[in-house]
Amino acid sequence: MADVEKESADEIGAEIKQSAVDGENNVENDAVEALTVPPATEGKKKKKKKKKGGGGEPAQTNENAVDELNEQMDKQKLEDGGKKVQTDPPSIPIIELFPDGNYPLGELVDYVLPQDSRMAKDRFTSEEARTMDTLQTDLYKEARLAAEAHRHTRRYIRDYIKPGLTMMDIAETLEVISRKMISENGLKAGLAFPTGLSLNNCAAHYTPNAGDTTVLQYDDVLKVDFGTHINGRIIDCAFTMAFNPKYDKLLQAVKDATNTGIKASIDVRLCDIGESIQEVMESYEVEIDGKTFTVRSIRNLNGHSIGPYQIHSGKTVPIVKGGEATKMEEGEFYAIETFGSTGKGYVHDDMECSHYMKNYDAGHVPLRMAKSKHLLKVINDNFGTLAFCRRWLDRIGETKYLMGLKNLCDVGLVDSYPPLCDIKGCYTAQFEHTIVLRPTCKEIISRGEDY
Repeated sequence: MADVEKESADEIGAEIKQSAVDGENNVENDAVEALTVPPATEGKKKKKKKKKGGGGEPAQTNENAVDELNEQMDKQKLEDGGKKVQTDPPSIPIIELFPDGNYPLGELVDYVLPQDSRMAKDRFTSEEARTMDTLQTDLYKEARLAAEAHRHTRRYIRDYIKPGLTMMDIAETLEVISRKMISENGLKAGLAFPTGLSLNNCAAHYTPNAGDTTVLQYDDVLKVDFGTHINGRIIDCAFTMAFNPKYDKLLQAVKDATNTGIKASIDVRLCDIGESIQEVMESYEVEIDGKTFTVRSIRNLNGHSIGPYQIHSGKTVPIVKGGEATKMEEGEFYAIETFGSTGKGYVHDDMECSHYMKNYDAGHVPLRMAKSKHLLKVINDNFGTLAFCRRWLDRIGETKYLMGLKNLCDVGLVDSYPPLCDIKGCYTAQFEHTIVLRPTCKEIISRGEDY
């Protein structure tokens, strides 16, 4: 189908170029007109007179052909200069929208540091810093490609998600579009982890398993957490949706807390970031159904550093006071994410598990079960050390794998990540962005017009 669309687009483009040479003014109108001329009058255009009681035959418009032409032209819309623009729903991969490989930058932020800091010099004018930055150009381009794919996907999905849809519909629609935007290609490009669609008191790690019929309701608070990657360079980004305005204050509290965390820079202690986030988060009070709640930071959830093919690469960014005194360092990627709750501000494992990930540091472990050996090979070939879910195993044709999956978890080769929930009846929200601490500046690489 993609080849057919491309051929159609090429034909239309050639027709437009030819028309410019021949002095024709409107190729699109001519093409549509050609489709509306009846076969009997092809080559002639006769003026037909109306006759009482129905005289001459009306032109038989091939509506399907016209619609098809319009659809093809819509899919290959061109801006001035011949640059493609995205369709709705998104269908053009990001690499086709930016064939020169210069993908949009994220938000660039100057470092603001104390005068006694070793970094107090103006990094933007530092020749050494700019040289080091230039050496990472290819890495930044990979991350920006993944970020742009994320933005195009979420721009569509935020309008698509409505009460009445099942979690399965939402997850599969999002993943189909995201795979198309990122130009999925094995372990070189694709989804970085399963689509999180956690509801209400569930804060993270829920995605539907096969047979899940959960339906999104008007009064639900939905966390949408998904990631993309190019050559293992992961973009981890999330947002919360609520349809009832009574939750607006909760969402605002968590968004402000995330933006506070994003202000972090090189040489800032991770524990200080957590203290600032908690101060902002818990300055908010929300009223829901006549009850007033302080928005609490969920103290056992946190942001984290990101490495190649490793979503959690060692450092944690707390969202409460305390934690590590370790500092952020130049060149590191971080997922700055905050979670707020109207409950206790503490989550526990609950519900059926859907998320799994191969242990990044696991060495060789002998396996006795044939199913476990087979499943481990499938995981290595399709996911490597990136997170996956049971739906994705179903998608590639695996069946009767639960026993083998349990065995891999039991021996420590694979870790399970069950849904994380606060107390029943409360509501949680999440916002998250990926940042990179470049030598010259900080880049909030996943930032978009939406948040």
